Amino acid sequence: MRANPKLKVETVITELGVGEALVSFLDEKGRPWVVERALILPPASRIGPISADERRAVIESSVIFGHYEQTVDRESAYEKLKGRAQALQGAPADTRQGPPVAGPAPAAGGGIMDALGGILGGTTGPRGGRREGALESAAKSAARAIGSQLGRQIVRGIMGSMFGGTKRR
Repeated sequence: MRANPKLKVETVITELGVGEALVSFLDEKGRPWVVERALILPPASRIGPISADERRAVIESSVIFGHYEQTVDRESAYEKLKGRAQALQGAPADTRQGPPVAGPAPAAGGGIMDALGGILGGTTGPRGGRREGALESAAKSAARAIGSQLGRQIVRGIMGSMFGGTKRR
């Protein structure tokens, strides 16, 4: 802090009361300004909830009052697509326009064979995402291992012929 010729900091520090402080700001060039004695305003807060009247007064004095008070429940994209699919299903086949919309999925049997088929062969999720089954992932892993081993042998053969590698006995 830069000393203030009008203020003796050593004595003022011991004389400070509740809500008082010594402050120093920066000037335009970022240098500290002389220290001043200042009164600090306490925050405008309190412990405990406000009453309904106080809450209403705060809301009504807000800058955005009147903009968010009305609840709007717009139609979602899901609701629009669902309505469009129902309208297309109810219309005769020759009057339909646009690409055909898939109807509801056939009900799964739910038996043990379906569950086993899903685990081994994979499944398709409700949004069209594909999940690999155990057999698919094992086949991919085996193909990857064979491919990497074959690639390694080819590269060794090419490098050996180029640089004259030694023969193994």
